[in-house]
Amino acid sequence: MSNPDRIEKQRIADDLREHVAEARNLAEKFGLSPYEVNYWVVDYDEMNELIAYGGFQHRYPHWRWGMQYDRQQKQGQYSGGKAFEIVNNDDPAHAFLQESNTLADQKAVITHVEAHSDFFANNDWFQLFAEGTPNAAAMLERHARAISEYMQDPEIERAEVEKWIDNVLTLEDNIDQHRPYQAVSSVVDDPEELDPEDLADRLGDLELSEEVRREVFDDEWLDALDGDEPPATFPEEPQKDVIAFLRTHGKQYDREAEKATDMEPWQRDVLDMMREEAYYFAPQKMTKIMNEGWASIWESRMMTDEGFAGDDEFLNYADHMSAVLGSPGLNPYSLGKELWGYVENTTNRREVLDKILRVKGITWRNLKDSVEFAAVRELLEPPAALDSIDADSLDAVAELPDEYLDCEALDRAMDGEIDVDSYPWKVLSYEGMCRRHYSLVRRPYRGFLERVSQSELERIGRYLFDDQVYDSVEEAIADVDYAAGWDRMREVRRSHNDVTFVDEFLSQEFIDENEYFTYEYSQATGQYRVASQDAEDVKKKLLLQFTNFGKPTVAVYDGNYNNRNELLLGHEYNGVMLDVRQAKQTLERVFELWGRPVNLLTVVKEVSDHDREVARRRNREPEPKEQGRLVRYDGEEFDEQDVPWEDVEHLAADDVDYDTKPEDWLA
Repeated sequence: MSNPDRIEKQRIADDLREHVAEARNLAEKFGLSPYEVNYWVVDYDEMNELIAYGGFQHRYPHWRWGMQYDRQQKQGQYSGGKAFEIVNNDDPAHAFLQESNTLADQKAVITHVEAHSDFFANNDWFQLFAEGTPNAAAMLERHARAISEYMQDPEIERAEVEKWIDNVLTLEDNIDQHRPYQAVSSVVDDPEELDPEDLADRLGDLELSEEVRREVFDDEWLDALDGDEPPATFPEEPQKDVIAFLRTHGKQYDREAEKATDMEPWQRDVLDMMREEAYYFAPQKMTKIMNEGWASIWESRMMTDEGFAGDDEFLNYADHMSAVLGSPGLNPYSLGKELWGYVENTTNRREVLDKILRVKGITWRNLKDSVEFAAVRELLEPPAALDSIDADSLDAVAELPDEYLDCEALDRAMDGEIDVDSYPWKVLSYEGMCRRHYSLVRRPYRGFLERVSQSELERIGRYLFDDQVYDSVEEAIADVDYAAGWDRMREVRRSHNDVTFVDEFLSQEFIDENEYFTYEYSQATGQYRVASQDAEDVKKKLLLQFTNFGKPTVAVYDGNYNNRNELLLGHEYNGVMLDVRQAKQTLERVFELWGRPVNLLTVVKEVSDHDREVARRRNREPEPKEQGRLVRYDGEEFDEQDVPWEDVEHLAADDVDYDTKPEDWLA
């Protein structure tokens, strides 16, 4: 880096110090509790390098990083895409700001990062790795240094190390991401592998008499060695952590000797490192919708609702934010932000209705006829002194209930020590912020309360035991907990991942309001068509895309398949068949990690030309035939065999009946 570049970056960093500090203060006022964040100012090329490296400055040498760097640069040059920031999950977290950003963009990035850091620090799925204190930068730098040393070792071919990494990376998502990360020895039993042929040869070399053999060795064991009783298969239960199983029981294939041999120490070490990194990055893949939505909704609250974007910056910010939320395809920022808003609104609505249903004379049956919702909204509006705070209104602010105020900050503001015109939120408590930003009175959601369905009213009101508490609606509204929505959001942030998040909150009401739908490829017409707007159908398609990171779920079913030391993998079929061509390419890689023949059991869908033509003439979809299929690779050639349904029935999921590919799912 040249000296002028260093000076310019330092100048930008100095200009941002106040904004960084105040963004952290504002995030905490909103109830967030992020990791500490170290911010770095980088140029365009450095940003692309960091994105290619997954947000870190040091990664192991590999061609994949160059490919990702090239893709990122071309995206910026030819498609107009721009990366404003990148932040990693670490304690402290590290965030990188592009020096060419406008001040509005830098502020947006900083507020976005603070919310990301809060999610990293408080979501349980991120705590599964190293108990929530990953020290990731040090771990990845350690891996980079170790692999570089292997590549520079004169006794190890660099190409062999790269090829070995390629083999492992094909399986990087085949871990058990729902369990805490543990070293391989804690995950897989590591019994000494006994090759019957090897042992028979060794016993033969000893030239022991049959009498001595029977005296020294157990009869049952010798009979099993002779093949009278095949040994039990292992593992006892299907193992999803395929990398751990291969690390423990796998071998390398020696092509000169034409047999499997033990892995070299460096090969097992690389497997361990790749597996550890896969577990580190897994929570980010599992919570993409939640995490980006969480960051987007709090960024929006800080930048617009609390005026963190200045008057001369607002339009620039709004333009860029709309571009992010309006990006085509399955947009995690948009879907996540909308779902988080729905969680907040439905919680607040339930809280309000719960109070109103306790008013004497009001029941879930007559509520809509008995209550004037416009009047309820007026009662929910924040006091004028809370809604608009500046240096001239501090006396009125002081008259607000104490629970809404940070009294110490208010005293300092009245003494002129706090710039209230720039930072009005500083004089408020968390409860005051909840009241000031109550969602049901915000312009986009002003009709949300009265849109409640009769079935929802029944669910809320049917089991209220103390339902005659208040004499009037006004008295009931005075008892509303304005923090309920934000408190519920933090509860959900703590425990959910994308699968559970979508499963719980993607309701028919949400689908209708946001106009989501499913589409499918028609075998009969050869075109895509809208298939359904039903919440269950939309949810199923989304859940399939999020389950196992949207990748096929494959587990180890047998490490001694057919008593021949072959590996049997099972594809957990969910209605979407494997791409057999890609599956074969993956088996070639797995063979290198197992050292012996590998097998894959799956289910395929087949439609004959005759059935397709008949369906087209009748304007309906053909019914595909589901067929069990076993694919075997022995290091030289593939063999495919159809197998009876009873051999694959345990792999098939229920109630999934569509065949669109993951990249074609819901936009």
